[in-house]
Order: sequence, then C-alpha cells, then structure tokens
Amino acid sequence: MSLHGKRKEIYKYDAPWTVYAMSWSIRPDKRFRLALGSFVEEYNNKVQLVGLEEESSEFVCRNTFDHPYPTTKIMWIPDTKGVYPDLLATSGDYLRIWRVSDTETRLECLLNNNKNSDFCAPLTSFDWNEVDPNLLGTSSIDTTCTIWGLETGQVLGRVNLVSGHVKTQLIAHDKEVYDIAFSRAGGGRDMFASVGADGSVRMFDLRHLEHSTIIYEDPQHHPLLRLCWNKQDPNYLATMAMDGMEVVILDVRVPCTPVARLNNHRACVNGIAWAPHSSCHICTAADDHQALIWDIQQMPRAIDDPILAYTAEGEINNVQWACTQPDWIAICYNNCLEILRV
Repeated sequence: MSLHGKRKEIYKYDAPWTVYAMSWSIRPDKRFRLALGSFVEEYNNKVQLVGLEEESSEFVCRNTFDHPYPTTKIMWIPDTKGVYPDLLATSGDYLRIWRVSDTETRLECLLNNNKNSDFCAPLTSFDWNEVDPNLLGTSSIDTTCTIWGLETGQVLGRVNLVSGHVKTQLIAHDKEVYDIAFSRAGGGRDMFASVGADGSVRMFDLRHLEHSTIIYEDPQHHPLLRLCWNKQDPNYLATMAMDGMEVVILDVRVPCTPVARLNNHRACVNGIAWAPHSSCHICTAADDHQALIWDIQQMPRAIDDPILAYTAEGEINNVQWACTQPDWIAICYNNCLEILRV
C-alpha cells in the first residue's frame, strides 16, 4: 500500500469503546492493519481488526469478534514472510490463538495451564517469539511464567489445525508477574525476561531454568509493569514502575544500575516502544497525553529532552511502533486509535 502519494501524517480511527490493547500486523501483504482490544469493565469485550483503505485514506473495521474480559495484550504472529497461517493471539483469562480470514476470525485454540482447577489465574501479558513463532510465553498473577509450544499440525482439507502444549512453567517472581519478553540475545530463542510486583527484572534461559538472573530491582520496591527489549541491541531493555513518571533504560552487562532515566512525562507512563530499525530511539507514552521519542545515543550521559513530542487529545493507554514500516507509530487514547508518521 503506497500512502506516500497522499502524505497524510496522521490517520485516526474511532472505536465504539475504550481502546487498550493493540498490535500492528506484521505480514508483508497486510501492512496498515491493526488489531484493537476493548477495555470494558465487564465480561463481554471485543476485538476489532481495522485496516487503512488506500482509496479513501480512512480506517475501516474489517472484523469484530467477542472476547471474554478485556485483552491484556494482543499480538499478530511475528511472521515477516507470510509463511504461517494468519494468526492472532490474545491474553486475558487464558491465552487464545485466533485464525483470521477475509470473512471471519475464529478461535483456533484456547491454552489453559490449570486443567485441574476451576480457578484461573489471569494472564497479565505474553510474548510471541520472533525467531521461532511456535513459541509463546505468558505471565500470570499466580507468580509464574509459562512457555507454550504451538503446533500448526496436520492438514485437514486445506486447513492446518493449530494446537498448543505447555513446554515449561516456572515460578518467576515472589509476587505477580506483569510482563514477559523474549530477548534477541543468544540466538533469540531461549532467553527471556520478566517483571513483576516484587519490583525486579529477572532474566531466564530456557536451557538452564534452574536459576535466573536479577538484572534490576526498583529502589523503592515499586511493582514494575512493563519491559521492552531494544530491537537492535539485545543488551538494552526498558522498564517502568506502576504509577511511575519515568522510564528506566537498563544494560544487562551492568546489572542493577540504570544507564538512563527518561523523565519528562508529567503523569504516569503507560507504554514503551523501541524503534524497530534503530538501536537508539524509543517512544514513551503517558497519561499526560504525550508520546515522546527519545534519542539515547549519548548514554550514559543524561538524556534531558526527547527529540519529538506529540500531544494527543487524551491519556495515551498504549503505544506500538510498526516493525514492518518503521516510520509509523500507533497510539490509543479514550476510544481512538491514531497512527503517526515519524
């Protein structure tokens, strides 16, 4: 899709509900497609798939489907070549894998780790491994992380059936785990990190799960809500504390000492996204209506100001940088999605 002829810098979509989770499609043939999850404080929630129409330059909703509880995260399968089925995953009460077609989205499998109990521990987040899209990792309030294996199994008719199994479950933290992310280090398949209510960032290796490494602990033991690995340099990651106004940049080679603190926001930070194409650019978004892009090249010298700032019309809940078209960032606030050319 060539939108460069029109040179619009911002495209906006109004959803029928508050937007929280969102994800850019990664397939090369579905460039300006995003999945949006509703945040409604009741059982019945929705996911919408929206796309930018080339002719009208407007977002249109291509598909809406029901989702129990709000999605804590949505991700498209990290399939840059378009060789896997067109799959979407959501976390909430469980991890669900959905198959998307032009006409409908249908539930392909529901991955439930507590088979022997009526109780389910909600999932706070998950990550889909970019090197091996048959691996996903979930984080839960029950202090555990679970690594799932997917099989796009035997072909029935013309459809691959997708199923999943638990590869490993581990107690990752002393309290709730709030986020999990695979690292690109060491081949990109086996290393991941998690953050949680105990205020620590911990690093794991699937080949040696008997121990973990604490990379950072919040000095006030505030819960850490998000972590995000640098897309180009696997030594760097960013994290943020609950109700915190700053983003902390860490270097795994120098544990426990932040290499930078990004603290221009005037209200609590809700989202972090590294540039897909550059090791020194990161976007942060917060309740102060601001999305800020920072250049962190001069670390460990202090980084005082962002290089770009965008002010939205509401508190920004989430930010996502499109990995297949790095000049576009998506933000959501209230019931709006906006994509911004950077």
